[in-house]
Amino acid sequence: MPTNPKTAMVLAAGLGVRMRPLTDRMPKPLVKVAGKPLIDHVLDRLAEANVARAVVNVHYRAEQIEQHLAARKKPKIAISDERGLLLGTGGGVVKALPLIGDQPFFHINSDTIWIDGPQPNLARLAAAFDPATMDALLLLAPSSGSIGYTGRGDYAFGPDGRLRRRAEREVAPFVFAGAAILSPKLFAGAPKGEFALTYLFDRAGSTGRLHGLRLEGLWMHVGTPDAIDSAEAAIRASTG
Repeated sequence: MPTNPKTAMVLAAGLGVRMRPLTDRMPKPLVKVAGKPLIDHVLDRLAEANVARAVVNVHYRAEQIEQHLAARKKPKIAISDERGLLLGTGGGVVKALPLIGDQPFFHINSDTIWIDGPQPNLARLAAAFDPATMDALLLLAPSSGSIGYTGRGDYAFGPDGRLRRRAEREVAPFVFAGAAILSPKLFAGAPKGEFALTYLFDRAGSTGRLHGLRLEGLWMHVGTPDAIDSAEAAIRASTG
């Protein structure tokens, strides 16, 4: 049976340093691309995937995000407040787990954006996730050809869909696109305080429970102000 998560975790607590000067006065999730704040691109996709509730963590200029989301009805918003201490991508989820619940959930960076192919990628993730064999299913985009991405990639696929993390001096064919389905089991015995989610991905990979799904469509890495123009041009081309 496919997993159809009704809850999502949206990471919105980062400082957005690389997006300065736009983020000097606003948090990165509120930076607009194609006339819409980045976080709304994410929340609209979650609504289309029939997600009922999104847990959003906040830290930098948290009040702006809370105010922006106050009127949101679909999905309903729950705030995980990290004003006191920024907990990292892993620690932030651990803090939010009581709000998330005990079922697999969508996990999405608030600044990830893509153009879907014939089928929505979140629906494809839901159809592919198998809680019996996976603790995490990551959406992966090609390292080359994705707009705005110039890194060395993150993962290679094994023949069975399991992921192998890039070694330090390697170049990997796929990059984590900032969207996944995670099982709460992934967080069993997780560290306390601030830590990166990649620690748990590596642990799941060592036991064969880290899997990937190739994104269909086009992923856009909007990490700097310069990348906004490229992303907006791609969006215009897809809708023109």
